Amino acid sequence: MALSFMEGNEALARGAIAAGCNFFAGYPITPATTIFNNMLQMLPPKGGICIQGEDEIASMGYCIGASMAGKKALTATSGPGISLYSEQVSFAIGSEIPLVIADVQRLGPSTGSATRGADSDIQFLRWGSTSGVPVIVLAPTNALDCYELAFYAFNYAEEFRCPVFIASNKEIGMNKESFNMDSITLPSIVERRQYTGNNYLPFKAKNDKAPPFLPIGGKTIVRQTSSTHGPDGYITIDSDTIAKNQARLRNKIHSACNRITLFKDNIKENSDTLVISYGVTSRAVEDAIKILEYKGQSVSSLTLKTLWPVPENLLKEKAKTFKQIIVIEMNLGQYVNEIQRVLKDKKIKFYGQMNGALISPEKIVEVIENE
Repeated sequence: MALSFMEGNEALARGAIAAGCNFFAGYPITPATTIFNNMLQMLPPKGGICIQGEDEIASMGYCIGASMAGKKALTATSGPGISLYSEQVSFAIGSEIPLVIADVQRLGPSTGSATRGADSDIQFLRWGSTSGVPVIVLAPTNALDCYELAFYAFNYAEEFRCPVFIASNKEIGMNKESFNMDSITLPSIVERRQYTGNNYLPFKAKNDKAPPFLPIGGKTIVRQTSSTHGPDGYITIDSDTIAKNQARLRNKIHSACNRITLFKDNIKENSDTLVISYGVTSRAVEDAIKILEYKGQSVSSLTLKTLWPVPENLLKEKAKTFKQIIVIEMNLGQYVNEIQRVLKDKKIKFYGQMNGALISPEKIVEVIENE
């Protein structure tokens, strides 16, 4: 058994490198800085590049440029930096530039509490860009998840040519814990599909897929623009061309929703209550279920590790036999509305907390027992 003892931020960095990450740019910010520290130690010896930008905006620009040149790029920040990333995230979405962005969340709003965790940014990660075109957001619960989900994030970014967020938080990122490296089963590394042939059109794609890639700076001219464009990369205001491209940007992710849905469930027989959660709160949910089991009460759980796109089919399938659904979030309710939308025929109870403290198992027991 290969036991490892590390914080979630280190595990995330190691998972990224295992997936082929060879470029990191970032700006120090609590509680994400140790991702930067670990990449600085590990990337250069492997021939990769790790640099500090003069600020978050520059760091994202470096990552976008590196990705356009063919690198697998990672950046890491927290809520204030995510806010500054917004415009360039929109650019990466519209120009189909693969990126992985680790958001080690802290309590907001604004600079909030740098040393207190929360799931403050869940809605912002999905909607904090122009156009409303979808992105992929993964949520780890522990250090092992940080390693695995970093690997999946790079695979998704490469396949779908889009930004992929890892919604960690302070409690996961900065606490050390043991996990068994031998327990990890990872898929093959995905590389973005390369174009072959002549007459390259940088945004021409088939069947709602991401277009094939050629790097900027090679022998073939590659056009990139942040404005609306056609398959040739030239700016356009033609409504039909714009509509087709917007639909493809949406469909390339939504059509693969089931395949990119990651989760963990703990379904108990003779249980009529399902608790849905994500992130570090899921660990408290599992402890609460053990407490209730000792009392003779059977409660089931569903931990979401893919938050966006919303795993609608998973939610419907897992919830169909339960009389009541309880949603627990480490915020004031950023995801429960999506669950209510999907499970509109179910009785749903919500508990949220955003005060800089973890939600305790005892509080979750109280919420369940007071139903």
